Amino acid sequence: MSIKPLFCVFLFLCASASFALPADVSKPPFRSVASADLVHWILGLLAVLGIFFLCIWVIGKFSRMAAAGAERMRVIGGLSLGMREKVILLQVGRKQLVLGVTPGRIQTLHVLEGDDCLAGEDAAKSSVKGVFAQKLMQAIKSRPDA
Repeated sequence: MSIKPLFCVFLFLCASASFALPADVSKPPFRSVASADLVHWILGLLAVLGIFFLCIWVIGKFSRMAAAGAERMRVIGGLSLGMREKVILLQVGRKQLVLGVTPGRIQTLHVLEGDDCLAGEDAAKSSVKGVFAQKLMQAIKSRPDA
């Protein structure tokens, strides 16, 4: 027999013996779930859920701050010119913009200022209320007080 295979077997036995556990060390016994483990799991779950809801709250705060500037701008009216083309009247502060809107472009057609404005604040608010609100107000006014 050649020396190389004997040397390989010797190295294999030495390597496997060095990784083997000592005879006096035994595996730890199987441990059941204790109440302390459940408390740790529940606290971890509550911490994760708390961080999740905190992130949602922060996102909501930032989105409201971004929407606060949109109060000064609103669409007063619009007219459809075709399947994809529209003309929109937009109130921005004290100015009104007549915009042409197509799928690939938004273009300012005309800017109205001061007395040139087509609809004032009261006209814009009344158009938002709608027909139902106007009829309800008429019915309340015409009702005799009992």
